[in-house]
Amino acid sequence: MSGKFIVTGGAGFIGSNVIAALNARGADDILVVDLLGADEKWRNLVGLKYADYWEVDDFRFHVRQDSLGEVDAVIHLGACSATTERNASFLADNNYRFTRELCEWCLHHNTRFVYASSAATYGDGAQGYSDDLEKLPDLKPLNMYGYSKHMFDLWARRMKLFDQIVGLKYFNVYGPREAHKGDMRSVVHKAWGQIKATGSVQLFKSYRPEFKDGEQLRDFVCVQDAVAATLFFTENAGGGLFNIGTGQERTWLDLARAVFAALGREPRIEFIEMPESIRDKYQYSTQADVAGLRGAGYRENFTSLETGVRSYVEWLERHG
Repeated sequence: MSGKFIVTGGAGFIGSNVIAALNARGADDILVVDLLGADEKWRNLVGLKYADYWEVDDFRFHVRQDSLGEVDAVIHLGACSATTERNASFLADNNYRFTRELCEWCLHHNTRFVYASSAATYGDGAQGYSDDLEKLPDLKPLNMYGYSKHMFDLWARRMKLFDQIVGLKYFNVYGPREAHKGDMRSVVHKAWGQIKATGSVQLFKSYRPEFKDGEQLRDFVCVQDAVAATLFFTENAGGGLFNIGTGQERTWLDLARAVFAALGREPRIEFIEMPESIRDKYQYSTQADVAGLRGAGYRENFTSLETGVRSYVEWLERHG
């Protein structure tokens, strides 16, 4: 795979895995853009091959000055992904305005633009989980993170850009290189740590009678599958807004039991109170409608939850 790539959020979870996959395909002319800050995210870049690293403010300056040079593809994964972030002005600028600036630059230079939207745009799922553009205006995100992503999706639809650009709505992604995410890391990582420390896993109680404790549902996606789909759209022409999920929903209990099985232990699960601050913003069921993804020509199979969790736990056991 040849060409010059820009990966924003390149030191992050999905971004660093995208760079690793690009390296595996022979590409290393990559500009990594991120905000490293004071945490351990920098460790995700160790061992990766790339041409340069820029902090996000420097990069944004060059976008506005139109001084990036020739670029074949921009994979825009950089965003504040904290669903608990309360600074709406920051989210609107970082997740919407910056994305719009970068998209406009790519369109002006005929550069492939693939960006991360989010399954959080679907809100409580009352409108379903179809990525049909006609249904986009009806979605009602439950938090400002989801709405900041939705803002750009709506703008791109209004400007009729989805025949040229690609947006990806990642569902619940888990896998290597996510440890720096703190509370936003996957429950696979959290469960592994809890089992190693205490021998048990804590899951939230349910506050809706139709869902028993631990039987809230999610579409869990291993990061290798998310990356494969991302690079498919980087390499292929056309555009659209696509769900990146398995198309199957599984319970939190299924996930916890898979972690115990991967460690060769009997399940020990306790249910705890959900913080009141998120109870009315909690999604009880998510399942990607993947008809659009398949219609776009993506044919790869998605890894089962049990296989993906086992592979990830084995990686965690080796790397910690």
